[in-house]
Amino acid sequence: MSCDSDPYIFSTDTLPADRRFLPPLANGRLGWRVYNNTMHIGGVYNGEGGRCHRADVPCPFAVEVETEETAQHTYSLDTHSGIFTHTLSSANVTISQSLYSHRRYYNLMVMEVLLVRQVTSEEPVTVKLVSSFTPQSKDIVFESGPDYKGGRYIHGETKSAEVPGGSCSMVHLIWSHIPSTLTLLPEQSQARWGFILVGTNSLDTAEASFDEGLDLMAAGNLRPSHENAWKELWLQSKVEVTGSETMSKAVIGCMFYLLSAFPSIHDTSSSFGGVSPGGLSNGGDGQDYWGHVFWDQDIWMYPGIALFYPKLARAVLEYRVSTIDGAKDNAQKQGHKGLKFPWESAVSGREVCPEDIYGQQEIHINGDVSLAFQRYFYLTEDLSMFAEGRGSEVIYGVADYWVSRVTWSPEDQKYHLIGVMPPDEYYYNVNNSVFTNAVAKFSLQFAVELAALLQHPAPTEWQEVADGLKIPFDQESQYHPEFDGYVKGHPVKQADTVMLSYPLGLPMSEEVRRNDLAVYEPVTDPSGPAMTWSMFAIGWMELGEAEKAQSLLQKCFKNIQGPFQVWSESSDGSGAVNFLTGMGGFLQAVLFGYTGFRVQKECLAFSPLLPNDISELCIRGVNYLGSQMDWLLRKNEVCIIVREQTGSAKTADLQVVLKASGTKIPLPPGQPVTFPREPGYVCKQAWTSSCWPL
Repeated sequence: MSCDSDPYIFSTDTLPADRRFLPPLANGRLGWRVYNNTMHIGGVYNGEGGRCHRADVPCPFAVEVETEETAQHTYSLDTHSGIFTHTLSSANVTISQSLYSHRRYYNLMVMEVLLVRQVTSEEPVTVKLVSSFTPQSKDIVFESGPDYKGGRYIHGETKSAEVPGGSCSMVHLIWSHIPSTLTLLPEQSQARWGFILVGTNSLDTAEASFDEGLDLMAAGNLRPSHENAWKELWLQSKVEVTGSETMSKAVIGCMFYLLSAFPSIHDTSSSFGGVSPGGLSNGGDGQDYWGHVFWDQDIWMYPGIALFYPKLARAVLEYRVSTIDGAKDNAQKQGHKGLKFPWESAVSGREVCPEDIYGQQEIHINGDVSLAFQRYFYLTEDLSMFAEGRGSEVIYGVADYWVSRVTWSPEDQKYHLIGVMPPDEYYYNVNNSVFTNAVAKFSLQFAVELAALLQHPAPTEWQEVADGLKIPFDQESQYHPEFDGYVKGHPVKQADTVMLSYPLGLPMSEEVRRNDLAVYEPVTDPSGPAMTWSMFAIGWMELGEAEKAQSLLQKCFKNIQGPFQVWSESSDGSGAVNFLTGMGGFLQAVLFGYTGFRVQKECLAFSPLLPNDISELCIRGVNYLGSQMDWLLRKNEVCIIVREQTGSAKTADLQVVLKASGTKIPLPPGQPVTFPREPGYVCKQAWTSSCWPL
């Protein structure tokens, strides 16, 4: 069970029987599940094309501490600091083994062992370090090299490249020698041992990182620098729920594991390899989707992170920019212009999905990528990402693809997208997936908007196709069919049409929104992926039905596998583990459902609504147009404080408008502003007056 005194600490005296649910420790570059004898390094894959998968790297920290004395065991994950600790308490000694992937120095992983004598004795105390490590991998041919400053060293390269004729990934590991026993001498009351592990793609970087780790250890700053990096992250984002302990811990766990999947905010290497559904701790086999990057990153995981961290949001976009050449090749192979982002992506951007049909037909990925760029721009107004950062190439390339992919229908005088697979993968080779067509429409519109801002001549076809794309709608039943020919009542795999209003923002009446939810909820597979019910919850929140929303959101709790709040893809524990996609959806239900946040072109709109079992929601660090804002939501009031500004003139006059009354409330920096939630209130908007439409 979890620690009652601190919701950020997940503790148990018994490890889960299924070791897949041990906590993953990652930092955006290195990922590992505690005690596992394999780890992964971001961007290191083995296998060509559809056989491409994360390369398993042997982990020297696959070590368990044992003692011959009778001891009480406690296993704790402290999400304040990202440190997992196994504590063995006996009458004579307390033994602590701590493990962490360094949050600041991202090529480092650390193991520490502390022995503390509990009684005065002249006897030595010896503990065993039982290792399951072997310096071998099914994916990498390793060779031993000379020791480096007392550290063991192996190096190798993956067996095959992702692309024919491409280069294989190099891996260099240096780690402290780990003895089979540690002894607390008779004259010692306590002793501490530190071990470091470095994983990189070059010997020079490995040696430099190992030196850095040794220096930090000698200065006593190895652990503090890691803890301070996590403290810095949490200061910029906190989501805390009052009223439901289960909900509180679920939200904290989601934030922690998602942040663990992203690089350091100080990482300037531009080598981030994206986020896969199971994160860096998984990906060596098909159950974890081979460690590939899907729409999961851009639609499900990204929004909750982008709301707080512009740097981390930009890292996601830069990953997609790095795959432009591959996306261009994908489009050409399909006989189309522009860019076709892969359904499953690794490093090159070329399609690495093992089954061709998904790469050929699940083309909504293009719009999903574009939507992430659009959201970033509306949150930051950072045009440099689109000019110098090549984001414009992504947006224009996606628009060109849609124009070359559509078919004109003389019968209904509309553009069609035929032969596609919608997000609901129970169906394929259908025409006019409503989600696909809607996301294509919005990405075309954003291309036109961006071209105007950058004074780029936009082809007239972009607007023409955007205006003419068919959006399937049943006038008689007043709902959106999932695709042409969809039969109402037929089963669906996951959230699809219910995502039209959020996150896509397709305008519709309350009646249509309600009908879409009512039609698809009873036919959605209850064993489908974990993120689905969060979208239904957001939909019912939009309609003011908080209790209905909460009952659906609570279905997600079945996917949380205790005691470390690790998610499984399916509620029975099967599927991908550390399922960040589900966590991202759940977090969005809190951040965009309870608050009603909507990132729009002119403003950050909000319409808070809390269910009965939530008395208070505190959100710290919302980053909007250079201002960091803290929000406190209660049943009948909202409090906002602008905590920090970057100095931009556009943020100097941030204000709130209550739409029900038209009241304007300025938000002076550093001063909390509280106002009531009015009866009949629909939406509150915060914006800079310089961009508010007159």
